[in-house]
Amino acid sequence: MTRAEHLQWSKDRAIEILDKEGDIAQAYASFTTDMSAHPETENHGAIQLGVMMMFGGQLNTIEEMKKFINGFN
Repeated sequence: MTRAEHLQWSKDRAIEILDKEGDIAQAYASFTTDMSAHPETENHGAIQLGVMMMFGGQLNTIEEMKKFINGFN
């Protein structure tokens, strides 16, 4: 899988969790776990940035998390 394909797959899985379960923490965990599984995305800045934003209260809604996840390339 290419980097772009893997990134989209990671996003799709996380968004699916948000849509089906509404679980923000689980969606983020899925996204970061998937991102860490590919050599070209394992150190992506989204992983650390998301942790800071979650603890800072900036990713508290489904819409905020979707925007965050979809904002990366």
